[in-house]
Amino acid sequence: FFLKLFFMKKEIINNASNLFLQYGCKNVTMDDIANEMSISKKTIYTHFKNKTDLVRAGVFKIFKDVNSIVSKVQKNNSNPIISLYEIKKVAFQFLNKDNESQRYQLQKYYPKIFAEITKKEFETMLVNFENNLKEGIKMGFFRKSINPEFLSRIYINGLQGVRNVELFPPKSFKILHLLESYIDYHLRAIVTKKGLAFLEKNKLRIKDEN
Repeated sequence: FFLKLFFMKKEIINNASNLFLQYGCKNVTMDDIANEMSISKKTIYTHFKNKTDLVRAGVFKIFKDVNSIVSKVQKNNSNPIISLYEIKKVAFQFLNKDNESQRYQLQKYYPKIFAEITKKEFETMLVNFENNLKEGIKMGFFRKSINPEFLSRIYINGLQGVRNVELFPPKSFKILHLLESYIDYHLRAIVTKKGLAFLEKNKLRIKDEN
């Protein structure tokens, strides 16, 4: 019985998170989720006290999925420059489908959840990008004089900036172009001659593969 309840709750979160990604948490109703799963709203409310509770679960499920993929990318790719572009590819898979507008919905209508997930994203990215910078220094791609602790925070701040829909309205700016431009801007500020040569030599290949 308890196992059945566990799997039902998991399925509700999975379906809700997919709908939130497609249409935004504000636009998706409990009826939409129930209809998608062919269950009653009563079943959903058995597991979640309200929509806000379900939105929080869905948002953190998406975060967990993205973080899991990013961890695999970093584990399987030792090159710090290519790694940044691979992470960008993962981000774009989740940010495609006008998802920055969905993020804006979360920020506007569920500010507490937005603050929670933003803090969690920051803490996780800080570790990932600091390690990326240290690896780049070790391999001779990034200058030894850079401060990984400082630059990882600057990099994350910039990423959050290009995802700000008030600064970069989705109708005028494509998220893929913004991410690519920001990574290029970031790398050119910190690479050594070796790193710049690698970037220039492999830039087209990296962009084609991504």
